Parts: sequence; C-alpha cells; structure tokens
Amino acid sequence: MLEHGGRLRRAAQQYGIPLADWLDLSTGINPHAWPVPPVPGAAWHRLPEDDDGLEGAAAAYYGTDQLLPVAGSQPAIQALPALIPGERVTVLAPTYAEHPHAWRGRRLRALAADAVDAAIDDTDVLLLVHPNNPSGARFAREKLLDWHARLAARGGWLVVDEAFIDAAPAESLASAAGRPNLVVLRSLGKFFGLAGARVGFVLAPAELRARLADLLGPWTLSGPARHVARAALTDRGWQDAMRARLEGEAARLAALLRHGGLGEPAGPALFQWVRHADAPTVQDHLARAGILVRRFDAPASLRFGLPPDETGWERLAAALDTLRPRA
Repeated sequence: MLEHGGRLRRAAQQYGIPLADWLDLSTGINPHAWPVPPVPGAAWHRLPEDDDGLEGAAAAYYGTDQLLPVAGSQPAIQALPALIPGERVTVLAPTYAEHPHAWRGRRLRALAADAVDAAIDDTDVLLLVHPNNPSGARFAREKLLDWHARLAARGGWLVVDEAFIDAAPAESLASAAGRPNLVVLRSLGKFFGLAGARVGFVLAPAELRARLADLLGPWTLSGPARHVARAALTDRGWQDAMRARLEGEAARLAALLRHGGLGEPAGPALFQWVRHADAPTVQDHLARAGILVRRFDAPASLRFGLPPDETGWERLAAALDTLRPRA
C-alpha cells in the first residue's frame, strides 16, 4: 500500500514536537473547509437512498448528469483498469502515485507534460491528473478534447482526474462527460475540504458507469456523506467566495516562496510546488520549526499547501526568512 501525505504523526515523533504545535502544509486540502451543518438523525439511521437529491445537485454543479457517486476517487482509481482495455498507458511524471500503481502490469510510460502530445498516437490510455499533482501542470481544454478525439478514433481512452480543478471550473472536461472513451474523476476532498467524507463522482459513458456500479456494489456512500455532499454542491455563494479567496491565497503563497529563495513556484489554487536541489534540507529546516511540507525525490521538489490563518502565514514567512541565507 502506498503512503500518502506528509505523515504528521511520524514527524511529531521524529522531531519531538507535539501534534498540536505543527503547521501542517503537507496536503492540498482546502484549509477553509465548507462549514458542515448538523446532520439529521435519519441520515444515520436509514440505509442510503439514491433518490435523495444528491445526483441532481451533482449534475447541476458539474454540468452533466452522466455521473456515478463513489466513495472518493480511490475506489474508481483502483477499479478502472479492470474496465478499460489497452496495453499502453501514459501518465505524467511526476504525478499522483495511486494512478500508475493501479495500472501496474500494463506497458506504463511516464512523460513530462511537454512530451504528451507526441505520444498520443502511440498510447491506448492517457491518464492525466489535471491540474497535475504535484507539478501543477495543466493543459488547455481544447487540447484535452483534441487528445480525446485522437484516442477515441482508434478505441483509446482519456482518463482525467480533476481533483484540484474546482477553483477553475472553466478548465474542466465535466460538461463533455458521456462521450465515448472519456472518464472524468471529481471529488469533494480538496476544494470543499471534505476529504473525510469520502465523496467523489465518476463522469463517464453509461455503459462504463453501469459496469463500475456493479463492481463497487450498493451503498458506496453513507447517508451522512450524501447529505453533506448535496448541501455543499448547492452552496453557490460559498463556492464563488472561496474561488476568489483561494486565487488570492495561491498568489500570496507563490510570492512568499519566491521571496524565500525557493525558486519559481507552480500549482493550482490549493498548493504550490517548487523544484529544489536540496529539498531534504529545506524540509528538515521547516520541520524543526514545526512546519510540515511534502517532499518528492524525483525530481527533488517540495509541495506547500495553504496556511489556515494569518498566524500560519506569519509562521511560514518567519521560517522561510531564516532559511534564506542557507538556500
């Protein structure tokens, strides 16, 4: 089983700093989560029902009714290789590790973002995290649709994981869902900050959704999760305000990292990624100040999530200032 996140408890033990004293920037989860209201008792007492309005709320939010609720993206990530044919699979490098892990056993090829176009006619499945995690690489919507058309014309598939796209919905392929050989994964974990609810959606042609539903079985989402997800997806006021807030905070984080001498950041609204030849030293320096960030080894790089409050921003700025002479 792959490891995820920055392993806060492990860091607390390693550095001798209590859990409560850490600033955890190791994830790309929105620190300003959608405010969950009280959950009705019936949501806990009854089996989940699929006519509770969740699918309608999701259809309005994503712009398509060609969707299947799932318990976060992970079950779909693991199940799709059993449902999608094709021997040659292309992914980005680096990318979210669960995707290539799920397709192990196929002829897997990992490419830089600028090499994808040349590989389209020599692959059966193109699997993209968009925007990419951790590099933040993104592609024009028209380019993605062109790649899909080229793949589908000869039976190939495009699978796009849009876990981080909610802050920029115009870039999404959600409204194209239902086209043959196109799969789009969405979830409420990152933008809505509801990772613990384990709610996601597979946007795909009806035949694939039916096969996936049979594979996953009934009641994939709990009643409380369905209740919360429906309310979050219909809260347009919160969504609009949060997109504006995240845009500003992403720019602030990028500027802070530049000022700290870490190079030129890249990323979507929820995190920033920087290449750094001495990433282990930078991670260790920040950890000694009780700040946890995610380190990657290939290439050597660091991912910074957004601080949750002004105290967190000030704490990160102070730690980066002490790092500058050593960078």
